[in-house]
Amino acid sequence: MQTIAPRSTVRSPAWRTVVIVATILSGPMILSACNKSVEGTLAAYEDDAPAGVLYNRGLGYMNAGKYGDAIKSFDEVDRQHPYSEYARKSLVMSAFASYRRRDYDTAINTANRYLTLYPGNDDAAYAQYILGQSYFAQVKDVTRDQATTRKALSAMEEITTRYPESEYAADARKKVIATRDQLAGKEMQVGRYYLERREYVAAINRFNVVVTEYPETRHVEESLERLVEANLAMGLVREAQTAAAVLGHNFPNSTWYKDAYELLEKRGVKPEDFGGEISEAVASRTS
Repeated sequence: MQTIAPRSTVRSPAWRTVVIVATILSGPMILSACNKSVEGTLAAYEDDAPAGVLYNRGLGYMNAGKYGDAIKSFDEVDRQHPYSEYARKSLVMSAFASYRRRDYDTAINTANRYLTLYPGNDDAAYAQYILGQSYFAQVKDVTRDQATTRKALSAMEEITTRYPESEYAADARKKVIATRDQLAGKEMQVGRYYLERREYVAAINRFNVVVTEYPETRHVEESLERLVEANLAMGLVREAQTAAAVLGHNFPNSTWYKDAYELLEKRGVKPEDFGGEISEAVASRTS
């Protein structure tokens, strides 16, 4: 029987030449990889930059409008020098840079982190203001959901109650008025929708919210007149008379009062205040 001989393990001179050339060519690549590894190790263990240098670098980026670079520099302060005074200052500045960059979610998260870590610090009012401004910048028109408006209102009210003497309090009060007016406008928009569909109970509930919860807003006049309409449609004459009386007492020259008065006249009655929640709410508006 013929057997198959194994292949020879003897290498030819040509093969040795190939191995030598390959070794020579791979040498620089191995050295390069080693160099990069060494460089990366040295970089990881080199001295941290001084906190003040990083912080001032971030301020420089801010002044140049390079908010992304500023955030990186401020965040580096927190990474290299945690719990330092510069880290605290960098945190609030990072929140402001995110706000200016219109990255409101990051600004909100960073400001909340600051308020959690440093609630009693002098810059807490500033962080709270950044938080409120970030929500306020996202307020949508009254046809949309107003969840962000409520958050903006809450954040701004926090400034007026906790930091009433801060430099941000005056603007926060204006934002409180604006957001409350916005929320009242949303209730009016929904109330009108129900009124047009003759869903009077739902409409009355919405208009009542405007009068009782937002009595200082510009929507109160119309909401009182709409209450006259809706209550008369349901045969609730006394409630309609009260709404008209409150409207006439507080806004005697209003065109909305003229309309309400004419609606009552058609029913043979006049405005008369029988008291109740609506009367008390609007009375507190002028007290």
